[in-house]
Amino acid sequence: MIDRPRLFYGWIMVGVCILSLTLIYGTRHSFSVFFSYILDEFGRSRGSTAIMFSLSILVYGLFAPVVGGLGDRWKPKKAMLMGMAFLAITIASCGCAQKLWHFYVLFGVLVPMGMALSGWPLFAPTLANWFEKNRGMALGLGQIGGGISFSYGVVVEFIISLVGWRHAYFVQAGILVVFLLPIYLLLFHYRPEDKGLGAYGAAELTALKATVVEGPMANETLSHDWTLAKAMRTYQLWLLVLSYFLFWGISNYLVLAHQVKFAEDMGYSKIFAASIFALFGVFMVVGLLSAFVSDAVGREKTISLAAILNISAVIALVSVRDTSQPWLLYLYAICFGCGTGLYSPAIVAGTADIFHGRHFGSIAGLLLTGMGLGGAIGPWLGGFLHDISGSYTSAFILCTVCFALASAAVWIAAPRNAARLRARV
Repeated sequence: MIDRPRLFYGWIMVGVCILSLTLIYGTRHSFSVFFSYILDEFGRSRGSTAIMFSLSILVYGLFAPVVGGLGDRWKPKKAMLMGMAFLAITIASCGCAQKLWHFYVLFGVLVPMGMALSGWPLFAPTLANWFEKNRGMALGLGQIGGGISFSYGVVVEFIISLVGWRHAYFVQAGILVVFLLPIYLLLFHYRPEDKGLGAYGAAELTALKATVVEGPMANETLSHDWTLAKAMRTYQLWLLVLSYFLFWGISNYLVLAHQVKFAEDMGYSKIFAASIFALFGVFMVVGLLSAFVSDAVGREKTISLAAILNISAVIALVSVRDTSQPWLLYLYAICFGCGTGLYSPAIVAGTADIFHGRHFGSIAGLLLTGMGLGGAIGPWLGGFLHDISGSYTSAFILCTVCFALASAAVWIAAPRNAARLRARV
């Protein structure tokens, strides 16, 4: 009789991912809390100040495929340990910045490099490696940390109230070192083979495919392994990248970078505005916990639902005029959180459905490049449109169009036809 562990180790990796993404991406998503203090400190326009956030997302997206390639070719654990140490040092350095361009270099260039090395570009292929069955659920649960990270802004606001905004950067760096370095060192494993295990559900799904695909094509279908070069020659990959570019890069990051300042402009206090940001994070977790929906009804339908929720959220946000209807901000946070939570694991799982293999780290990293390119435009564009028009209305309307186009791109890419595409290649 073979002794089987009561808890499959892949679920431990999901837990490591949740904690890691909470703290790592909390450093980025707390930007909207720091935004007001940096504006007051340097007295620059919103557009020029928001450039640091746009630059951060761009560098992160451009660096992500490189990091994904490290997972394919090098030692992922060593890369993550180096990235975590580098991230802590650069975050602490933000507290010493004396000029706005210092933030461009530190927060805009160096911090996202550390985030990429220690965060989702390596965790996405890690969870895809550990789970063949219930992959959408595993990716969704893993990204719960990304959702919680949006609530991290309330913690940061509290820290700022105690020690000031500059010293808050030092506290953030200390939290990263104390909690994540030992966890990465002791618990992180990139592939189940590193622990002498197989992927969750791999044997079951292999047997099922063998019964469905018979004859000479069976071995080809099961053994086909995508490389980044092969994947880049398919229109499906570029449509998925475009979807990420529009949904997360342009739309989500435009709204998220400016939502706290928008609420303040409407007359709400800093702590109330930060609490709306936190509520978004809570309901993003709700959306992520519902990631199993994409395993049941398909990636395309799930992403369409996500787009509808986010469009509804932005309409609620545009409808806010003063402090007389706070329920509109609550409605925004609930819909925007649920929609974003549904989208994130569904797009990664859909990409894995088509392109999973030994080189999936690089392919998944290319998705983040799309996000990075869009994210370089979104926050800056939101600030620029506000500077020239005096409001965020035109910027938010643009976001609704981008959400709809992002959904259409996934329908054309058609992850539902992944098996057929693999068989043809």
